[in-house]
Amino acid sequence: MQNETSQAAGIAQAEPRTRKRIIVLALISVGTTINYLDRAVLGVAAPSIVAEFAFGAAVMGILFSAFSWTYAAAQIPGGVILDKIGTRLTYFWSVGLWSVFILLHGLSTGFYSLLASRLGLGVTEAPCFPANSRVLATWFPQHERARANSVFSVGQYFGLAFLTPVLFWIVAEFGWRALFIIAGVIGIVFAAIWLRAYHEPADHPTVNQAELDYIKRGGGVAGQSRPTPFSLKSMGILLRHRQILGASLGQFAGNSTLVFFLTWFPTYLATERQMGWLKVGFFAVAPYIAASIGVLVGGQISDKLLEKTGSANVGRKLPIIAGLLLASTIILANYVESDVTVIVVMSIAFFGQGMVNLGWTLITDVAPKQLIGLTGGIFNFCANLAGIATPMVIGFVVAATGSFFGGLAYIAVVALIGVFSYVFIVGDVHRIELTEAELAVIRHETELDV
Repeated sequence: MQNETSQAAGIAQAEPRTRKRIIVLALISVGTTINYLDRAVLGVAAPSIVAEFAFGAAVMGILFSAFSWTYAAAQIPGGVILDKIGTRLTYFWSVGLWSVFILLHGLSTGFYSLLASRLGLGVTEAPCFPANSRVLATWFPQHERARANSVFSVGQYFGLAFLTPVLFWIVAEFGWRALFIIAGVIGIVFAAIWLRAYHEPADHPTVNQAELDYIKRGGGVAGQSRPTPFSLKSMGILLRHRQILGASLGQFAGNSTLVFFLTWFPTYLATERQMGWLKVGFFAVAPYIAASIGVLVGGQISDKLLEKTGSANVGRKLPIIAGLLLASTIILANYVESDVTVIVVMSIAFFGQGMVNLGWTLITDVAPKQLIGLTGGIFNFCANLAGIATPMVIGFVVAATGSFFGGLAYIAVVALIGVFSYVFIVGDVHRIELTEAELAVIRHETELDV
């Protein structure tokens, strides 16, 4: 009898672990693709909206920028909601509500209704990436998180690459309003799928104990440490460290290129280059594919350089600097005539921007352990400042000059400022150790919060 019990225990131990975390990764990858799709569809619809409402470039710049106003402002409140009601409900309400707002774009009657829809979209999309991070922390062991992160990060670009021709076809066949309504319906359907399919590891109906143990042994499902309360003093402490200040400025620079492609790029092809709708759709694919490859190449090069040299300065900074230099080549599009050559230039620039995604790894390397969350918040806030500034700057430049020449020059100059920041400001890449005086300020702020 004892032997039978031992054999049964051995069989239980040898039970193959389930792989439900892969399904979870697929869910957040689809959610992230929809998230970026809904940010980008205004760029696809922009020429038709301009034709219907007679908006100028400056007005469109404001509409492109409006999303980031509320998106940036809602980052901290979104994190608070995530802490209060958990990942499953936060993601459901976020996707569902932002899908309603994207659908409302299609019912707009003019500037103010479009502006209200953009502002609502920014607020409701804000919890998506904090929720993604929590999913990775709870469902994946530490040694799998970087790969899992790269999967849904690549999806931001890769999904748009293959969907862009379809989006332009929808506009050409059914009009720009249909584009927003279809996108909204897709999001609402996904929200319902998410609510039914997603569960925390301990609550998942079909995950087995072997997979749960595997996740726990690798550092997943760890107890959440008490978050450091937000304060201007803690933020000031971080910005006094050159690594945080320099990396945040560099992220602003890299994200400026991304924002151009998410907002003004289709309009640039349609108006500056006089491409037809379907031609714009198919030509726009190449830069997004290049950016997807850039994300993967940047990560691979960084890991190999770090392994070979043992230097985080070389392994982290060199690929980012190279990416920003490539992003600055976007200015060459001002001096070429061929449409194919323009797309090659744009693809090289967006490939470089994909490499700059490595900045998220660098900021994790340097963040002081007491303020990791706040450090990431500052870094992400700076990225979102680019989402506010870039569309408006380009819009006002185009309105004033009738050309994208100055807008592309702006993107190139900002990318070079990012290079300067990583070369001369960031300094040594190592985890920041706070002084006793700085820690005393943080402890005091924590006590006040309590």
